[in-house]
Amino acid sequence: MTFYIEPMVDADAERCAELERLLFAGDGPWSAAAFRAELAAPHVRYVVARTDTRRVVGYAGLALLGNASHPEAEVHTIGTDPQYMRRGIGGALLGEILRVADARGGPVFLEVRTDNDAAIALYRREGFDIVGTRKQYYQPSGADAYTMRRAGAGEEPVQ
Repeated sequence: MTFYIEPMVDADAERCAELERLLFAGDGPWSAAAFRAELAAPHVRYVVARTDTRRVVGYAGLALLGNASHPEAEVHTIGTDPQYMRRGIGGALLGEILRVADARGGPVFLEVRTDNDAAIALYRREGFDIVGTRKQYYQPSGADAYTMRRAGAGEEPVQ
């Protein structure tokens, strides 16, 4: 299967919200309005994965935080259509937003459910380490999250 990573546009918000409901039903999935609000913010970058028929099958978002002297970034969301998992889409989406973060510099942070072994493995492959746990982070499910950090260029990984 061929897919393409492109910037998310306003018209993608409904499909991304649909995927959120499939993927995160018990954890307050984002609405189309939430995606549109994110797209309107100047400090965020969102991308989608599209099939050759232009169907959105994944999405990812990144916030660029801090300032030029002390930059950092935070992965806001990443998801892949369950019918298209295990095809490299999540890795490609993550790779694209990490490319954006790396161009700016600084560490990258994210939260991930402690029981999401596939996502944790993907993040570890990309250089993220667990640096903490947030109890009952996801609502309304009450699931715990790991906070993970990826060192910026020239930084030593957290040990």
